[in-house]
Amino acid sequence: MPASVVQTFTDPDDYAAAIHPSVVALTVSGRGHFTANQIKIDLHRLWLRRASENLSRVADVEHVAGRAYFSFLANAEPSIDYSGIRVRPGEIVRHNPRRTYYQRTNGPAHWAVMSLPVDDMVDLGAAIVGYDLTPRHDALILTPSPSAVAKLRRLHAAAGRLADYAPEILAHPEAARGLEQALIEAWVGCLGEGEVREDRSAERHHSLIMRRFRKAVEQNPDQPLYMPELCRAIGVSDRTLRICCQEQLGMSPKRYLLLRRMHLARRALRESAPTGTTVTEIATRYGFWQFGRFAGEYRSLFGELPSTTLGHPRG
Repeated sequence: MPASVVQTFTDPDDYAAAIHPSVVALTVSGRGHFTANQIKIDLHRLWLRRASENLSRVADVEHVAGRAYFSFLANAEPSIDYSGIRVRPGEIVRHNPRRTYYQRTNGPAHWAVMSLPVDDMVDLGAAIVGYDLTPRHDALILTPSPSAVAKLRRLHAAAGRLADYAPEILAHPEAARGLEQALIEAWVGCLGEGEVREDRSAERHHSLIMRRFRKAVEQNPDQPLYMPELCRAIGVSDRTLRICCQEQLGMSPKRYLLLRRMHLARRALRESAPTGTTVTEIATRYGFWQFGRFAGEYRSLFGELPSTTLGHPRG
């Protein structure tokens, strides 16, 4: 049954959880109060998502298996990086559904995603453009003609407006089917033409290191991590890891781990009763021992003092 939902978030953890069925871990790197909007549309076989965020961040993304995923910038705005590959306005990312990746924004961002079952994608490629659309081992960056991208953007944006202002139209099976077919035609038209930019061997090697980095972080979801033990777990030098993280995360691994610990501390503060614990206890739990610096960095990053967060726990 066709359906849509429009959501607004002020908490990055809630926002990341709502990107389901994809699995996303979000680390906000911009400073201030986080806000995000998301529109999710299910047109039966075709899934759409539109999202906007006000702060730069790094997302660790794992898509649900069995579906082909493509993403692009919803507006003509600054680029987004996917696993160290810079994607510019007018380009489309063709993801490998069996691979995790890091997506990094460089400020406020508006992005769009389209997804179909892999079998449908392969059949459509053969039927419409005579082009093999089986997902590749590595991500591809496609540059269709400007007119083809503009058409896809217009249709994707129109679907978003319907979800926002007239969801009853999207809920109608025939209206949804017509929109779905128009979007698929525009989408496959973009994929069957234009230039293709593949990642290089060095980028593939760096992606392998970052997958190890991701695994090490995943295995310690609620624990602080530090550079010596992380390099030992991954089996790379400090210098190599710094190069890979700068390329794919836009920051040093030390900075990323600090931000991660700050987010873990914030989550703990939000989930704790103010009468049952203290800011000092939680800061110490996540490896912060200079409490004045912790409070200052926390306020700069999240726009409020840690004591304020603890005083207003999640309901």
